[in-house]
Amino acid sequence: MGSRAKAEGKRAPEIMAALRELRIQLSLLNHQIASHVALKDIDVDCFELLTRDGPMSPTALARRAGLHPATMTGILDRLERGGWVTRERDSADRRAVAIHPARGRIAEFFRLYAGMGTAVDDICAGYSQADLDLVADFLRRATEAGRVAAEGLAAERPRAFA
Repeated sequence: MGSRAKAEGKRAPEIMAALRELRIQLSLLNHQIASHVALKDIDVDCFELLTRDGPMSPTALARRAGLHPATMTGILDRLERGGWVTRERDSADRRAVAIHPARGRIAEFFRLYAGMGTAVDDICAGYSQADLDLVADFLRRATEAGRVAAEGLAAERPRAFA
């Protein structure tokens, strides 16, 4: 291993610690947001997946969130009761249902994240475009690594808990 690789490797534990702390802080933020809108944390996660990725079937959403379909039913019931989502039947196949985020609620949801958005904008203002490109690339790659790790763990889960 070259000296540069060794020097860079020494930063990896510090970066992992910072990512864990970021995950904790974002989890706490999401918990506060969920409590403001009388939802569970996982409900907020599912609503955010729908607002980001667009309408999808309950099965696709359960798969995307790494949840059992029966668990997703309860989540969707809460989101629908709260006016956060609508279930719309496909006109060609009445059995098929797509979950849509309620447009009027999306702005309300993102308003709750405005403080964090403003803080990130302020942080970004202190960096060059090249630095921001590097950070964005790192975050995309770290996100993908997390997705792959989560899928690996899900594949190892005993079927009784799947």
